[in-house]
Amino acid sequence: MDCILTKVRECEFSFARLADNYAELATLQNVLQNPQYHAEGDVFRHTEMVCETLVSFPEWQALCSEEQEILLTAAAFHDIGKPICTKLEDGQWVSPKHTIIGEKVFRRMAYQEAERFGLTFTQRELLAKLIRFHGLPVWFWKKKRMEFDLLKAAESIPLRLLYLLSKADVLGRIAGNRKDISGNLPNNVLQNQKSEHFIDHVELFGDYAKELGIWENAYNFTNSYSKFQYFHKNNIWQGAELFDNTTFDVYLMAGLPLSGKDSWIAKNGGELPVISLDAIREELGFPPTKKTQQVVHIATERARKLLRSQQPFIWNATNIIAETRQKLILLFAGYGARVHIIYLEVPYRELLRRNQKRERYIPEKVLEDMIRKLEVPAPWEGFEVLYL
Repeated sequence: MDCILTKVRECEFSFARLADNYAELATLQNVLQNPQYHAEGDVFRHTEMVCETLVSFPEWQALCSEEQEILLTAAAFHDIGKPICTKLEDGQWVSPKHTIIGEKVFRRMAYQEAERFGLTFTQRELLAKLIRFHGLPVWFWKKKRMEFDLLKAAESIPLRLLYLLSKADVLGRIAGNRKDISGNLPNNVLQNQKSEHFIDHVELFGDYAKELGIWENAYNFTNSYSKFQYFHKNNIWQGAELFDNTTFDVYLMAGLPLSGKDSWIAKNGGELPVISLDAIREELGFPPTKKTQQVVHIATERARKLLRSQQPFIWNATNIIAETRQKLILLFAGYGARVHIIYLEVPYRELLRRNQKRERYIPEKVLEDMIRKLEVPAPWEGFEVLYL
C-alpha cells in the first residue's frame, strides 16, 4: 500500500512532483480565479505557490515529520473543491462553498483509493478538516460569536496547523492587496482596500486562538454537559459550568450501509430497544428507497414514546448527513437525553464485498452517492462521539 505522506517526503515537498503521482491534482489546472485576488493564474499555479510558501516558514520547518507531511498534503489539496464549484457570476469567477465541497471530495478520494493514499482514519479526517476550515482564519472576525467557530474547529484540528495553512494560502498568491510569495508587498498595495488586511486577520486568528487556550488542543470545558449546550444553544459562555440535568442515554448510530451497525448493536446493545429504519421498512414491506418520509415519521413517533418515559434506546440508521443528525440530537436532548454517537466505518473494498453478499443488494450508484455525501460526525456533535 502506498502512502501519500511518504510520497510527499519522497517528492521533497514539491507540489509539481506530487501532482505527477496524484492525477487528482491535475483537475486544478485551467480552473480560473478572480485576478483581483489571484493574479498568479489558475488554481494549479496558486496551489503550487501555497506549497512553496508553506515550506519556507520557520514554523513549518520546526514541525515533526508527520505534521510537515500532513500540512503539505493539506496545502496541495486545499482547493480541491474548486474544479466542481467554480463558476462565472456577474462577470467574476467565484467558488462558493469550495471548502465544504473540498472536504467531501478529499474524504471520498482517500476512502475509495485507500491503497494509493494509505492514510489512517485519523490522518484522513485531520486532512479533510484542514481543507474544510482553511478559510476560517481570514473570515472568523466577521462572525457575531467570533470564538464559536474557532472552538468548533479546535474540536477537530490543532489550530496552530490551521494557522500555518491559512497563512500560506494568503501569501502564496499574487494580488494587489497582500504580500506575494516573496514576502514583499507589491507597490500598489494601497490600491485595493477590500481585503488588504487578510494576513492581519490570520495573525489575529493566531493571537485569539492562544488567548482562548485552543492553540494546541480543543477547549477544556467544565463538563460534557456544558460543552454540549455550548455547541447546541446560543449565547452560552464557553467557561460556564452548567448543571447537568440529563437523566438517560440515547445511542445514535451513524455510518454507511454495511459498516457493521447491526453487529455492533447485537454485541453491545444489551436489552435496549432499537428503532431501526430498515426494520420498519421490512415490517411494512416498503422498498429501500420508497416512502422514506413515512418511515421516518413512524420511527420518530416510536422514539417520542420512549423519550417521554425516559427510556434509553438505540436509533439505528445511516445518519451520514450532519443536518439529519442534528435534528435527531436536538429532539432527543430536548427530553433530557445524553446523546452518544457511534460512528462505524469499514474499508471501501470490504464495503463492496459485503454488498455483493447482501440479500438486499444496494445499487452501486446509490452507494457511491452516499459515499459522496458522507459527513463524518464531528467531536462536538454529541455528549460522546465514538469512531469505530
